Amino acid sequence: MLTSLAYVFLLGMLLGWAFGRIGLPSLLGMLVTGILLGPCVLNLLDPALLGISADLRQLALIIILTRAGLSLNIADLKRVGRPAVLMCFVPACFEICGMVLLAPRMLGITALEAAVMGAVIAAVSPAVIVPKMLRLMEEGYGTAKSIPQMILAGASVDDAFVIVLFTAFTGLAQGDTVAVMDFLQIPLSILLGIACGAALGRLLALLFQKKHMRDTAKVLIILSAAFLLVALENRVKGIVPFSGLIAVMCLGILLQHNRPEAAARLSVKFSKLWVAAEVLLFVLVGAAVDIRYAAQAGPAVVLLLCCVLLFRMAGVFCCMLGTVLNAKERLFCMIAYMPKATVQAAIGAVPLSMGLACGQIVLTVAVLSILITAPLGAFGVERTYKVLLRKE
Repeated sequence: MLTSLAYVFLLGMLLGWAFGRIGLPSLLGMLVTGILLGPCVLNLLDPALLGISADLRQLALIIILTRAGLSLNIADLKRVGRPAVLMCFVPACFEICGMVLLAPRMLGITALEAAVMGAVIAAVSPAVIVPKMLRLMEEGYGTAKSIPQMILAGASVDDAFVIVLFTAFTGLAQGDTVAVMDFLQIPLSILLGIACGAALGRLLALLFQKKHMRDTAKVLIILSAAFLLVALENRVKGIVPFSGLIAVMCLGILLQHNRPEAAARLSVKFSKLWVAAEVLLFVLVGAAVDIRYAAQAGPAVVLLLCCVLLFRMAGVFCCMLGTVLNAKERLFCMIAYMPKATVQAAIGAVPLSMGLACGQIVLTVAVLSILITAPLGAFGVERTYKVLLRKE
């Protein structure tokens, strides 16, 4: 495993740097590293590392979402208001509807199978989006209208919404019944996540105020609390709806609200942790991608993905209606809300493992959605934010 980790970090950083030098997103180099090192090509990664890949990817997500929370100001979120709430579910609904309308005609599958496929690819990737939005906030682009904050908040909740829909659709595909309570889990999991994260963030703020300790010790305490929140989600799964990742971000937000100076220092610490976590995350996502399925895909699958992306962008545009954003800023939001990676790598193979007839094509579409949208969205943000957004 140590040899595998050396390959992951050294080659991941090298290809990330090389892709950056030629004007492409560094994460694309890390994805390519994972594909090359993974089972489908060179098969150089230890099976033990691949066995804990999902946990390591979740660890990286916890780090970047905690950092996001420490950088988010509650006043900024209040100022965003309605559009941020709509971004949590409207674009995903548009994309799923586009898949249900187009996939049966283009791929010859049923509407229910298309809904399962739509739920797999509808989740946006906070791992791609959050670091980009944090960079915009640091540089002051779009912050006067809270554009990065709005996109960041929406991307963090979007996953919880889509995963509940995916569970419902796969249940229907297996012949199970779906009750209204299954859909009520969406707002309940979000609200409980916000409440638990906020309460724990407040407690940690009081602890850090009363007891002096090094920032490194605070980082360890915050990470431990975040791990417990995510573990709690797994423990109460099927009993109480609860979103651990949303709770993690809210923990950071409350710390920022109560201890802004300490939060600023801690955010710097987490940004240093992200240097390693980013490489680990995207290389392991790449290792989870089976390019054989992508090679089997015909032009119809690629065309379908492009078409449903247009549906998603239309959903983002609808979220912006009635806001003070101009045409350029709305276009930026549509570009920034495209990338998919982590959720698709995590659940893309689930329908196949369930024995669903659509499992193979769903996995193919999931793989292609990562390979197309992750670099496209990251490249689009990097190339357009200075042109489309105003610097404050």
